[in-house]
Amino acid sequence: MHPGAWLATAAVRATQEPPVVEVIDIVDAGDPRIDAYRDVRERDLVGRQGHFIAEGEVVLRVLLTRAAARTRSLLVAANRFDSLSDLLALVPAGVPVYRAAPAVMDAIVGFHIHRGILALGERAPLPPAADLLARLPAEALVVVGLGIANHDNVGGIFRNAAAFGAAAVLLDAVSCDPLYRKAIRVSVGASLVVPTARIGRNEDVVALLEENGFAPFALSPSGATPLAELARPARAAILLGAEGPGLPSDVMARTSTVSIPMAKGFDSLNVATTSGIVLYHLSQAARPLGRGEGVPLAS
Repeated sequence: MHPGAWLATAAVRATQEPPVVEVIDIVDAGDPRIDAYRDVRERDLVGRQGHFIAEGEVVLRVLLTRAAARTRSLLVAANRFDSLSDLLALVPAGVPVYRAAPAVMDAIVGFHIHRGILALGERAPLPPAADLLARLPAEALVVVGLGIANHDNVGGIFRNAAAFGAAAVLLDAVSCDPLYRKAIRVSVGASLVVPTARIGRNEDVVALLEENGFAPFALSPSGATPLAELARPARAAILLGAEGPGLPSDVMARTSTVSIPMAKGFDSLNVATTSGIVLYHLSQAARPLGRGEGVPLAS
């Protein structure tokens, strides 16, 4: 389903009578009904077969009102229950809300959950990258992550993408999961709502972007064009590589390279910070140029 349709669905939900929350008290940490929440950190590593865990009130509000993913259940600490009544009113009918004393919840999860609220979500299917790019607006910014293996960085990139109006985030096959619990938390729920797709292992990312009218810009300390001199094309793709090795040399050779000038003797920025700086610059740029016409403002 197109992201806009999910937002429209959320708006319809808001006008309806709130559903009756199905509250189930859990007194035994061994209760099989909450198996999905057991040993969360260990399960983070091995995966959840099409599901994910979301954590915290802000993230849960995004999941319940804006995300394409389906909420399957909630686990709430009893001492947080009353203070979360407005959030719980958003839970769809038929979705169980498990309530447990804090000590029982900690025993289930395997560590202290100071936020006191978790949810199990079901992943929405990802579209092919080419299909996602093809249906984006005529004027669109996308972020492309290649080899981004740190969950904090992935979460930060999605948060910046949402903040500065990026239309999508594409990740290659080796970049980490944006629906990993920590990535969702760092993104403040943005990885649940910013459209995303995976680039296939054998897919030519530069060709993919250019075939869909996107001008690709590779960020590198050695980039030829300083960011301040970069004009925004109507369709622009920001390519980011892993900290340290950066982007592959063949990608750099086939794209316009961009640098962020820094103080003398220092040439390194966190990749999530880089994404925020570049997205801010392009989101504030003058009227976009035609498709594929990204050129320096100064020559």
